[in-house]
Amino acid sequence: MAYWLFKTEPDAFSIDDLANRVEQTEPWDGVRNYQARNFLRDSVALSDKVFIYHSSCKEVGIAGVAQVVKAGYPDTTQFDPESKYYDPKSSQDNPRWFRVDVKFVEKFTRVLPLAEIKAMPSISELPLVKKGGRLSIMPVSEGEWQQLYTAAK
Repeated sequence: MAYWLFKTEPDAFSIDDLANRVEQTEPWDGVRNYQARNFLRDSVALSDKVFIYHSSCKEVGIAGVAQVVKAGYPDTTQFDPESKYYDPKSSQDNPRWFRVDVKFVEKFTRVLPLAEIKAMPSISELPLVKKGGRLSIMPVSEGEWQQLYTAAK
């Protein structure tokens, strides 16, 4: 099992939105960065754990946990001309964009703030806290996961 951090803007989709889905499962779609796409397509696997990270909002930080319930497959929004994620250069035979399905595991009683994460000396290698670490999907080491999870609880 691997560990990940997925960023989302909670006004578009939040940990509460995931928790309130009937099956508490949702495709993680709309990723349009090639490195993040490569993670979704090639590395994120069934049963991996995911921190749901709220960005571009009042309370920026880790809001909860999800688990991957379907590994990478083509993101169908790329084929829909009505979607804001439509990509005319993509085709069914050669899709450019991928997604995974995640299932709600838990919401933390508080958002673990970015400032607190940055203050943790052992979290200095996480791309989230490095300059230019703006990826929407990023790996988290097992040690980082344990420390962040403990801090959030």
